[in-house]
Amino acid sequence: MNTKYMYKLKVAAFCVGCGFVAALSSCSDMLESESTRFNIDPEIGDKTDSVFYAFGILQAMQQLADQYVFQGEMRGDLVKTTVYTDNNLRQLYDFSATTANKYDSAYVYYRVVNNCNYYIAHCDTAQYRGSTNVVIDKYVAAKAIRAWAYLQLGRNYQRVPFFTEPLTKISQIESGAFPEYTLDEIVAALAPDLEQYTGSLVPSFGYEATNAGYAVGAPGWTSTKYINPHFCFVPVDVVLGDMYLETGQFDPAARHYITYLTKAAYWKTSPYMAPMASKTLSSGRFGMNADDDLPNRSSMSALIGTSIEWSEIFGSNSDADIITFIPMAVSRENGCTTEVPLTFGFNYYATNESNSRVRLSQIFDGVAGPYVDEIQLLPSEALNTLSDSTEYYYYAAYSGQSAANLYDSIAIARCGDMRLRSVTSQTLQDDSTKQWMDKYKYANIILYRTSTVLLRLAEAFNRLGMPDAAFAILKDGISDALVAKNNQGVYYVNYLSDETRQKLQTAYPLLSTENVSLFPVNQVYGIHTHGAGKAASDFAFSLASKGNSPYQLSRMAGLKMKEIQQQFGVSVGTTKQDTINAVEDLICDEMALELAFEGSRWYDLKRLARHKNEASLYDPNFGGKWLARKLAFKHPIVNLEDRNNWYLPFK
Repeated sequence: MNTKYMYKLKVAAFCVGCGFVAALSSCSDMLESESTRFNIDPEIGDKTDSVFYAFGILQAMQQLADQYVFQGEMRGDLVKTTVYTDNNLRQLYDFSATTANKYDSAYVYYRVVNNCNYYIAHCDTAQYRGSTNVVIDKYVAAKAIRAWAYLQLGRNYQRVPFFTEPLTKISQIESGAFPEYTLDEIVAALAPDLEQYTGSLVPSFGYEATNAGYAVGAPGWTSTKYINPHFCFVPVDVVLGDMYLETGQFDPAARHYITYLTKAAYWKTSPYMAPMASKTLSSGRFGMNADDDLPNRSSMSALIGTSIEWSEIFGSNSDADIITFIPMAVSRENGCTTEVPLTFGFNYYATNESNSRVRLSQIFDGVAGPYVDEIQLLPSEALNTLSDSTEYYYYAAYSGQSAANLYDSIAIARCGDMRLRSVTSQTLQDDSTKQWMDKYKYANIILYRTSTVLLRLAEAFNRLGMPDAAFAILKDGISDALVAKNNQGVYYVNYLSDETRQKLQTAYPLLSTENVSLFPVNQVYGIHTHGAGKAASDFAFSLASKGNSPYQLSRMAGLKMKEIQQQFGVSVGTTKQDTINAVEDLICDEMALELAFEGSRWYDLKRLARHKNEASLYDPNFGGKWLARKLAFKHPIVNLEDRNNWYLPFK
């Protein structure tokens, strides 16, 4: 492998130190140098230099943004190609990509790694202003971003060169002395060092959300068009949680996600940021026809929650739910741009003069184009089927009836989950070949949302033997109601075991005495309620009644067990392991509905398949068969039951 990666590591080495504000051409100039050494000032001696080099790391992140999305989505089950699809994307889609593929480049991740290595090696962490260390948060952030980049390398390639020293000399690169690590070895090498920084906040550079008004452009952009920098960094506990989850270490994974949610989330320090819990997410636009099986549509919207619609979290002025995103330049003249919006049919950078295909007069949901006809990626039939077949729960009673009657009137509408349709637009002719996806209308690449963390926490809880806690995240959210009792001393939540309830207060202390006030019942909603209506228990409105939503653990897990038995011809029993496997599939479906097109789907599928293999419930390679079945409709050119085929060719 050494001969294959030498050139790319050379490029990565020479890109060290490119500032966030520097034009990309400056990197090109450095690449043209005939020098055998890249001479840069090794001192990062004050706060200004520290900021400069930290933003240099973020510029390297911009340059991998498109690849991150396409590598993660094209190999998953949520998109389909069209006649306009770029061949590089088509090759990722059917697993025929070679080292010549535009989007198969380990180099873009190593550029981030080496920028981080340089910063970490030369940052003076003993800089104080009074009693405040002015660089330690950037130092920790660089280590977290480096770990994130190595995590992507480990996900995509079976073995990768591993180094933590900055490479600035050609002789260092040509030595070929670097060990080649698997994902498990990467985690073993990096996680122990990161552990000492658990609970750390990401850098803010002094922008403590001092301006509540945001301009059009991106989540987190202030009215003066400066980015609130905390959106640009990966929290150390989130990346630790991911590293442990990927390698089947569910206990530390859960603990770090919980540490993030209770101690390190940025909203803990900002008066303008609130926890995800207080951003009441409704079911998005209903978009139902008159003949939908949904009585009393007009009164239902007032009962679901109206604070912020789910689709709005991807908008131009929303910070709800966003943890980390890569902000791309607003024009080609200003820096690194992205092709992702155009691939989904939205030309973010278009003008009438530059692109005659722009349809500025086309109106969708009150928002003018620029939509284009040459859409390269559409929602797959698998995603459409999942979305359309998901039950929607609503109050059948009229709003004037008593609360007791209302809570006991929850019914099922056969109109599907609302999330996909709330972020897609179609022509009035309902042409399925003209379906535009709006998550990227503002050209920013989301890496983490609070929903992402919660779903991965649910995954960890489930594999820790707490499928009821995992289901609680989907149904009700983690709130104080899960440990509350009525006047008779009976717990309101009857699907949690006493053991699980105790663990949520001790071993996994989301609801400990110290933390329970962070998650009040009237501000917490389950992930499934983002698109499926009244899936939650009714204590979300009042602790007087639990209601009778059909979205119940025993029922949903039972339906999934029947599906597994029919699809795979296995004997599904009633053991706890059968339940865990079924709930894992429910979580997988929820990830599809909640996180579609955001770049994580292939990694989610591969990770779940790996866990299923390790559990060896129905077959030692049940995970491989499960994954292959998920992607069979794509007619991949390789056998996906073989985990050796889950990786890209390294270049």
